[in-house]
Amino acid sequence: MASYLENTRKHFQTNNRVRESQAHSAKVHSVAWNCDGRRLASGSFDKTVNVFMLERDRLVKDLTFRGHGDSVDQLCWHPKHPDHLVTASGDKTVRIWDARTNKSVATVNTKGENINICWSPDGSTIAVGNKDDLITFIDIRSHRSRAEEQFKFEVNEISWNNEGDLFFLTSGQGSIHILSYPELKLQYSLTAHPANCICIEFDPVGKYFATGSADALVSLWDSNELVCVRTFSRLDWPVRTLSFSHDGRLLASASEDLVIDIAEVESGEKVTEIACESPTFTVAWHPKRYLLAFACDDKYEGHRDERGTVKVFGIPSDP
Repeated sequence: MASYLENTRKHFQTNNRVRESQAHSAKVHSVAWNCDGRRLASGSFDKTVNVFMLERDRLVKDLTFRGHGDSVDQLCWHPKHPDHLVTASGDKTVRIWDARTNKSVATVNTKGENINICWSPDGSTIAVGNKDDLITFIDIRSHRSRAEEQFKFEVNEISWNNEGDLFFLTSGQGSIHILSYPELKLQYSLTAHPANCICIEFDPVGKYFATGSADALVSLWDSNELVCVRTFSRLDWPVRTLSFSHDGRLLASASEDLVIDIAEVESGEKVTEIACESPTFTVAWHPKRYLLAFACDDKYEGHRDERGTVKVFGIPSDP
C-alpha cells in the first residue's frame, strides 16, 4: 500500500501548475484564504486590499478595498465568518471590511505603525502589533481596545493557540513567549532558535505549531507538551512565512531562497518544492484543498514585471 508521502508526491506531480493573477501595482505583503476557501485576499504596499473569488481553479478579482493611507502589512479573515476581513497598516489604523458590501465596517485608530495582526479563534478579539512592540487587543463588537501590552523586546509575530486560552509571540532573541489569555500573564518562555524568531503558525488540527527563524530553520513543536519534535533545514535563508495544510499534514515554508519548501509534517521529508524567481514573503494553504497561495518580492527583469502578483500552486497540470 502506497504511503501518504508517496501519494502526495504523486498528487503534486499531476497538480503542479502555478496560476498568476495581477493584483496590485506594488509588492504584495500578505495573502490569506477565508474560512470557506471561496475567497483569497491580498494586501499590498500600494495601500489596497484585493479580494478574489476561486472559480474552477482560477482566481477572479472580485473587489478592491481602498482607504488605508499606508502599506497594508498583514491581513486575516474572521475564523468563522467568510465575509469579514481585518487589515493592519502602517497608517496607524486597523480596518475591518465586509466582502458582501465592499465596505469598511470599522476603522480603529492605534498608537503606532501596525505590522502584524491575528484573530482569536472565537472571533471576538483582534490582536494587532506595531513597530514599537505594543500589542493591542480590540473588541470586535465595540471596535475599542480591550487591553494593551507593551513588550521590552522585539515582537515579530503573534498568534492565539487553537483553544484561545494562550497567546504566543515570537521574539527577536529567538524565544517564544506564551501568555495566558485573557490575563496576559507570562506562562512560559521557550528558547526556540539561536537567532531572531520570525514567524509562528498553528496547525488546524491543534497538534503542532511551527516557528521560522533567521537561522533558516523551521522548528515543529508539540502544542500540548511545548517541546520541539523536529526541525526542517532545507532552506538557506531566514524563514519568513509558514502555513499548514487543512489536514495538518503538510507544512509550507518560504524565505529568500528561490524555492518554497513543502514538507510532510510527521516525517520532515520533502514532498515537493515550488520554484520562485524572487524571495517569498507570504504563503497560505487553502482551508480545504492542496492549493497554496503565495506572493513574491517585486522583480524587474526585461519586460516581465512581477509587481503585485498573487500566485496559486496546486492547479492540475493538464488544463
